[in-house]
Amino acid sequence: MSRYRQAPLDFSGLRTVGLRERGGKVRVEAFATPYERGSGVRGLVDSLPSILAGESFREVMRALLEARRRGKPVLWGLGGHVIKCGLAPVLIELMRRGFASGFALNGAAAIHDFEIALVGATSEDVEAVLPDGRFGAAEETGREMNAAIAEGDGQGWGIGEALGERLQRVADPAFSSRSLLLEAWRARVPVTVHVAVGTDTPHTHPSANGAAIGSASHRDFRLFCTLVSELDDGGVYMNVGSAVILPEVFLKAVSVVRNLGMRLQNFTTVNLDFLQHYRPRVNVVERPHARSGGRGIAITGHHELTLPLLAAALIESEP
Repeated sequence: MSRYRQAPLDFSGLRTVGLRERGGKVRVEAFATPYERGSGVRGLVDSLPSILAGESFREVMRALLEARRRGKPVLWGLGGHVIKCGLAPVLIELMRRGFASGFALNGAAAIHDFEIALVGATSEDVEAVLPDGRFGAAEETGREMNAAIAEGDGQGWGIGEALGERLQRVADPAFSSRSLLLEAWRARVPVTVHVAVGTDTPHTHPSANGAAIGSASHRDFRLFCTLVSELDDGGVYMNVGSAVILPEVFLKAVSVVRNLGMRLQNFTTVNLDFLQHYRPRVNVVERPHARSGGRGIAITGHHELTLPLLAAALIESEP
């Protein structure tokens, strides 16, 4: 005899429904198919299930292919992890094939790319050098980047254009082809760089010019707003690896464009990252499409896997 006053609920009166009548959101038609040897990247993509991320991946592909077919812009917002994990050559090739019409970088992405162009290496061992204050103290990085920004600001350039022009003169030819800043500059594809003062190591260099950094980065924000204004009706914005700065910059750009009376509807936004953070989710995937059509897609995974796979899939899908 139970000590409790309450008795277990009697389930005998529950109503049931037939399984076929109930149906299901998942059907075998959407299942994955085994990969067939020799079918290549296209076969791999076709074998993915038409469920959740499998279908989202194909949606991203379709949006990018359709944007290129229609001559609509594809903008890439890049965090530092994307560059320091060696993916600049993949992005450069996509740019050459018409899958990138502009790039927006945070300060970390610009620093890693600039250092790669100079010496073919980047990314400090922070724990090893922070105790004695050597973190962020690389002479060439601070000297050359700050000189480029100051000179470029005097020419009316943003940080992205200034860094690309500087690298044309100072990059090591052995590594220059791996620099997104330089290769985009050579191709006349706009690159904007968006910094928060104090977040980037060149800001601690004796030659840092706060007025030039602020002026040039604000000029890049205005240029980015122009690029965002062209996304209307079929463009694509890819946020890859920026959890805070670029999602905030993108949302402000969307608001600026609409505030000025320009139409900005029915475009696609995508967030690729190994964690789905709050700001990319709301500022990139959700809010830009409120009452304006379009769609936002989020795919979770390591950039060093998802980005090369996406690039290969696009290349294999070209007419």
